[in-house]
Amino acid sequence: MIRSFQPVLVLASVALFATPGAFAADQASYPGPGIGIGAAVQTRPYKDADSETRVLPVLSYENRWVRVAGLGLDLKLGNAGPVSFALGMRYAFSGYEAGDAPILAGMAERKGGLWVGPSVTWRGDFADVSAEVLGDASGHSKGTQIRLGVDRSFQSGAVRLTPRVAAIWRDKKYNDYYWGVRATEVRADRPFYEASAGTDVEVGLRTAYLLSREQSVFFDVSATAYGRGEKNSPLVDTRGTVGVRMGYLYRF
Repeated sequence: MIRSFQPVLVLASVALFATPGAFAADQASYPGPGIGIGAAVQTRPYKDADSETRVLPVLSYENRWVRVAGLGLDLKLGNAGPVSFALGMRYAFSGYEAGDAPILAGMAERKGGLWVGPSVTWRGDFADVSAEVLGDASGHSKGTQIRLGVDRSFQSGAVRLTPRVAAIWRDKKYNDYYWGVRATEVRADRPFYEASAGTDVEVGLRTAYLLSREQSVFFDVSATAYGRGEKNSPLVDTRGTVGVRMGYLYRF
């Protein structure tokens, strides 16, 4: 399924290769605003579902107090040495419609929504460590998710490589909303399912290449292994997903 030029933005964290909730490496100066275009291809876990492709604009902006990161906004709360604090707001396109896959026919729509919560980032000599706690401000799942990530960047001339690993814990409310099967949705090949809490594990590699002082291109590949809440659902037939993102960014 292809969704082209929808009124949504690729997270600038993809363009800037920073973990969610992280700040600019140099707190004393900030890059100029940027605009570009990106594409993302993501496999979908539902039985017989096609991969999803999006072609999207990319925006980024940061000053001393805020950082706009596409689908997210960070309000900066200050630093304590190498540790930075923020209050984050993010929009997630989670969920599905009944027509997205045959196994979902007759299911009620599951909606994405706005997630809000605090984040903290520690910038060490060896790696950067970030943590983020988000609650469902839209009230669809009423769930909570916690992300703990580690990444490290390597610079060689115009090329920057950033491998990463993250663990994302999601509570029972979140998983049951997105992966559960309600009593009214049961059919022969789709039994009742009440999902439990679980932890996903994500690994990825981000690559950036500076074409000039103002222009850069980026490429990101990731794989996510599902926790028990997702992988045990009768809606899915895989233990995880794979995603690829790429694009171009121009800074003013």
